[in-house]
Amino acid sequence: MSSNSAVLTAEKVGKQVSSPEGNLTILSDVSFSIQAGESVAVVGASGAGKSTLLALLAGLDLPTEGSIWLNGADLTKLDEDGRAAIRAANVGFVFQSFHLVPSLNALENVMLPLELAGVQDPRKTAVNILREVGLSERGRHYPSQLSGGEKQRVAIARAFATEPAVLFADEPTGNLDSRTGDVVMQLMFDLNRNSSTTLILVTHDKSIAERCEREIGLESGRLVTDTRTAA
Repeated sequence: MSSNSAVLTAEKVGKQVSSPEGNLTILSDVSFSIQAGESVAVVGASGAGKSTLLALLAGLDLPTEGSIWLNGADLTKLDEDGRAAIRAANVGFVFQSFHLVPSLNALENVMLPLELAGVQDPRKTAVNILREVGLSERGRHYPSQLSGGEKQRVAIARAFATEPAVLFADEPTGNLDSRTGDVVMQLMFDLNRNSSTTLILVTHDKSIAERCEREIGLESGRLVTDTRTAA
């Protein structure tokens, strides 16, 4: 049973997939709870199961065993439509490759989830959050006209626009140079700190992980560390 105060709980989560050599274990017996507003880094070597865990926590995939609760809903008891509804109401995403809609300008990209959520005056909300991420003058520009850092700031604005309970970020600085990556991460931490949104971040960058309040470490699909940082 999930903790009443936890926004996200994993209990004995496992994930196996079929391969030519037989069943392959990606995750095994992973358990933890995350409170609202926390910033959490998920770390580990390539192949440790980080992105798989993120997909399970967000309800993009189902575990082979165990349970996951997101804002009180047991994702493992829902069908795809039910999980999609929970994601729409509770989750934002920021990916390494931005995933902006190329035919929409920056403002329209940020407006899209607001319109889908039925928010009144989505344009006003989108204009305000673009201002927060420093892109007031770039709202009419299309993704092809933006730099990598600007694209990621639009993606962050889009993800935070609906004030999600949880924001999942998968290597958000992976396609950015070091200086631009620092700016983008500062923006994400500022938005996390100034909202009730929980930030769960997959990263291989030790300096980014150390800026989170908590670090969850995976090794060969198992939880090996769960520590509070000095952040």
